[in-house]
Amino acid sequence: MSEAAVMPRGNAVAVVAAGTDSKGTVRPDGRNRRAAETRRKIIEAAKIMIAETSTAPTVVAVARRADVSVRSVFQHFGDVESLFVTVMDAIGQDIVVPQQQATDSRPLAERVASVVQGFAEVFDKIVPLRVAAGQFVDHPALLERGEAFKLELRKATFEAFAPEFANLDEQAREELADAIGAALSLDAWIVLRRRDKLSFDRAAAVWRMTLTALLGHRFASVAAE
Repeated sequence: MSEAAVMPRGNAVAVVAAGTDSKGTVRPDGRNRRAAETRRKIIEAAKIMIAETSTAPTVVAVARRADVSVRSVFQHFGDVESLFVTVMDAIGQDIVVPQQQATDSRPLAERVASVVQGFAEVFDKIVPLRVAAGQFVDHPALLERGEAFKLELRKATFEAFAPEFANLDEQAREELADAIGAALSLDAWIVLRRRDKLSFDRAAAVWRMTLTALLGHRFASVAAE
């Protein structure tokens, strides 16, 4: 039977709990443990395949890599989109947006370097997942998580440059944050690393120059007013 023939649709992000079957019936403890282990193997296999190929693996390929049946995959995940979202959440648990202290008194250049290094390290881990997510780009769950991630990055930006933002009015603060968010975005990092094929260090250097220029331009404009 082909993958298409067994692939149910329409239940994105509906996940069968590890301790129940598809009808919600509680399994005995032994079956619970086996189900949890199967689920773990499926998620881990998909994570590894995405990291290796930067593409969303098929359910058949994941089942083969995890050494489980295709039916087992669908017993735990409603459809291929649900599997991808769950894998994305699993990867996200290992990624922490670097937090900055609003009272950071280090020179601006040091804070710029710290922010760029932190963002770049996070994005480098996410690039394969983001590239693989292309076919699911409009999935509501992915959009929701993407927006939450952007808000975390925006918060970190405000915290890192709190002394500088404090000198701006509300509109100027928002405009500067928007500019930094666009320049230091995941898509921008993908362009540098994948399209332009820059090394990590060179791409980070580009971002340091960009962020320094944005901050300098904004505050030069304020001083001139």
